[in-house]
Amino acid sequence: MELFVDTAIVEEIKKAKELGIVKGVTTNPSLIAKSGRSVKDVINEITTLIDGPISAEVDESDAETMIKQGIEYSKMHKNIVIKLPLTQDGIKACKALTEQNIKTNVTLVFSPAQALLAMEAGATYVSPFLGRMDDAGFDAKKLIRDICEVRDYYGYSTQTIAASIRNVEHMNIAMLAGSDIATVPLKIIEKMYEHPLTTQGLKIFAADSKKK
Repeated sequence: MELFVDTAIVEEIKKAKELGIVKGVTTNPSLIAKSGRSVKDVINEITTLIDGPISAEVDESDAETMIKQGIEYSKMHKNIVIKLPLTQDGIKACKALTEQNIKTNVTLVFSPAQALLAMEAGATYVSPFLGRMDDAGFDAKKLIRDICEVRDYYGYSTQTIAASIRNVEHMNIAMLAGSDIATVPLKIIEKMYEHPLTTQGLKIFAADSKKK
């Protein structure tokens, strides 16, 4: 399972890179707005930091506009993945971009049926949203398992990216459900290091070392 960092804050991406375990980056308009910079400026800088898939989200619009914007973004760097919404126009755009060998990430996926549409359109990735499923009282683990089962049964190559990760338990769900990738805010990655027994053990080791 691979870890991506879900942010558009360059300083956070630099910290994530220093960990040596992050393989890609996902962004969205909300995250880029928080950075206070333009989409192109942010994406260009990210490509200098992480040598892996970098999802750049197009504006939700008609298929023609999303295709045009997707082509434009894809020319910025070989690692750019075009992030599209799971709408009729988003799926049309996914199909068109796939036919031009442009990688895509279809997002806002909440059911296996939606995931199937993206797979049929040739999506490189589908992003089920765990946090939002959890908020609405749905079984997020089952969603990922079902999507992976559909993918494997019918022989699609689309990978799953567990998104909307809000806590370490969501990470546990993503891992145990068999997601290929999880895209995670830096603060959650940092939380993954923590466990009360680890803290307790470190205190014991520190105390024992002073006895020598």
